[in-house]
Amino acid sequence: MAIKYEKLIPRFLGYVKQNTRSDENSTTIPSTERQTVFLKKLATELEEIGLKDVKIRKVDSYLTAELPSNLDYDVPVLGLISHIDTADFNSEDIKPKIVENYDGKSVIKLDDAGEYTLDPKVFPSLTKYAGQTLITTSGDTLLGSDDKSGVAEIITTMEYLIAHPEIKHGKIKIGLGPDEEIGTGAKNFDVPDFGADFAYTVDGGPVGQLEYETFSAAGLKVHITGKDVHPSEAKGIMINSLTVAREFEDALPASEVPEQTDGRQGFFHLLEENGTVDHTDMSYIIRDFERDGLEARKNKVTEIVKQLNDKYGEGTVKIDMGDQYYNMIDVIKDHMDVVKIAEKAMKNLDIEPDEAPVRGGTDGSTISFKGLPTPNLFAGGENMHGRFEYVAEESMEKAVDVVLEIIKLNSENKK
Repeated sequence: MAIKYEKLIPRFLGYVKQNTRSDENSTTIPSTERQTVFLKKLATELEEIGLKDVKIRKVDSYLTAELPSNLDYDVPVLGLISHIDTADFNSEDIKPKIVENYDGKSVIKLDDAGEYTLDPKVFPSLTKYAGQTLITTSGDTLLGSDDKSGVAEIITTMEYLIAHPEIKHGKIKIGLGPDEEIGTGAKNFDVPDFGADFAYTVDGGPVGQLEYETFSAAGLKVHITGKDVHPSEAKGIMINSLTVAREFEDALPASEVPEQTDGRQGFFHLLEENGTVDHTDMSYIIRDFERDGLEARKNKVTEIVKQLNDKYGEGTVKIDMGDQYYNMIDVIKDHMDVVKIAEKAMKNLDIEPDEAPVRGGTDGSTISFKGLPTPNLFAGGENMHGRFEYVAEESMEKAVDVVLEIIKLNSENKK
């Protein structure tokens, strides 16, 4: 690959080796100290490359910085946002592997023993990357392309603009935040302090993704209290919380789970279950593209809880359920000019925009509802959140190309 952005891949490889996993059980902001450590390192890097007003904001722990305009007229202020935390999978001692000139058909051994592989028969997306250089895991960790690809791409874009002052641009604000993976990172995002007129998260998947319609989402914790007595005397007395948990799960629509849905279909997803006869805890996420659909799913949960409590006694099943984010299309539909700029940028670079609704969410969902329209751009990663994650170097380079093209187009948008 021609080295257009010399520091892009070395920067990314250095970032992913630093454990920044978030923790949903924490009450601090950020949720883990290791995220704070990484943000401080990034702050130093941003100052060294020449960005201005570099700070880690107390209100939301976002690292923000500014590249001043080099125009003699005003254009809208553009924001670029990504997150520094990684998902709930092993992220300690990440050892990225480089596969040069991949042929698009071979099985890639991740670990030395070959227990874990990237096989095009299992992951057909691999066939798109013939002739490209892939960065994979070593089989025992995730990679962290979600979203350290985006972090590296944004910072590389800023560095490139500073090194090439002949490229005209308006004021650019960047925001690198924590805790996206646990759904709390953007809840305190300070839009007025950020000071952008529109923004993009650089947090999507393969080349071409342009996302402005997401799930609406809720989180659910189920707490089941049983009654544990000796099995010899259990008849009519024992309440096995594990049995109640199974009844709860069985009462949900069996076909409405991630592994059996696609497109615009929503789901209930059991993430974790821990229990004994005496007590069981279950953790779910609930997803639907329509707000009414999300409400219907939440109502289904409350109906099941009532039925089980009627059967086993009041208080047997208790829940904590709350909304996490909403479909950003509710906001973006009134700001489609932001989408049009990204579409034009991609087409100018011969990249076909993929605007399918994203079966997930980004910080852009929350930030859009706070008043800053924020669609999501591709960052390049595939198979995110696990040991089969990978990203092509060429995809990351194209992400920088697109961001630069958006910046150039915005420089023509004179107020």
